[in-house]
Amino acid sequence: MASVEIKKVIERLRFLKESSAKELYTISSFESLSLFKSRILGKKGELKQILSTLGKASPAERKALGSEANELQDFLLLKTKEKEDELARVDMDKGLRQAIDITEPAPTIKKGSLHPITKTAKAIIKVLENLGFSKAEGPEIEHDFYNFQALNIPKNHPARDMQDTFYIADDVMLRTHTSPVQIRAMIAKKTPLRIFSFGKVYRRDDDATHSPMFHQIEGLYVDEKVSMADLKGTLQAFVEEIFSSDAKIRMRPSFFPFTEPSIEVDVNCFMCEKDMSCRICRGSGWIEILGAGMVDPEVFNACGYDSERYRGFAFGMGIERISILRLGIPDIKLFFENDLRFLRQF
Repeated sequence: MASVEIKKVIERLRFLKESSAKELYTISSFESLSLFKSRILGKKGELKQILSTLGKASPAERKALGSEANELQDFLLLKTKEKEDELARVDMDKGLRQAIDITEPAPTIKKGSLHPITKTAKAIIKVLENLGFSKAEGPEIEHDFYNFQALNIPKNHPARDMQDTFYIADDVMLRTHTSPVQIRAMIAKKTPLRIFSFGKVYRRDDDATHSPMFHQIEGLYVDEKVSMADLKGTLQAFVEEIFSSDAKIRMRPSFFPFTEPSIEVDVNCFMCEKDMSCRICRGSGWIEILGAGMVDPEVFNACGYDSERYRGFAFGMGIERISILRLGIPDIKLFFENDLRFLRQF
């Protein structure tokens, strides 16, 4: 191939580059871009026609022309890809403008809120922390020693029947109360000890006021001169914060294996004045809210404490029961059914 012809081929390649760049700039649709690619880069396109003349050139000429042609091909592929991306962005913007009317009011987005049990738990925890108690934690799968034996509930004790336990193995179970956390804390920490434990507990129980899984909060205070008066003062301060500043408590004798003496604690009914039709207190004027008592010396002995030197009190309550009383919930199952009609009330 003569040098004059080689020069003409190079000029055609450079002209094609310049004209293609100008044409690509004016293209405004995928259809036009597809036609451009077919005409310029297709099997029978202009670039292929120019390259077909390389067969007549010498090896040295083919090298020079091939370098020029490859540079043009890379340039055209890059520019067509950029044009494709540009057209895609334009189409997306058009779709958004058609789908969204920015002049319309924004839709109302409903916000979530805390579950009523969580709200009650947070309120109780805040009160206990203000009274000087700190949080302690323990496992939900518990050993018999912590769940029963150290709490003065031996193998043949009838109180085990009251718990109606979910056993995993002979001496392993789902904890029936959060009291094992207190045992672990007493074994691990030195006195004075002022803690509360909060979490899920499990019992074989299921009706309108009981659930197989529920939440408990228990408090424990251990020191050398702790008395029943300290317990009463703590509980009175607690009910005033949780229910009403006018709330009063009543302490009745009861029995728990891990406390001696043991008491049931009632709060005066905040729904009526001893009205027999009151579904909360049934006309008694009092509502049972928790169990409590002075720590039994046998519990101290099991934890390695000197029961002649140390005294303490403990109390425990179900969060669901407190929530039912505070919020007037008729059935404990409502807490776990996740019915939005119920949850949105809170």
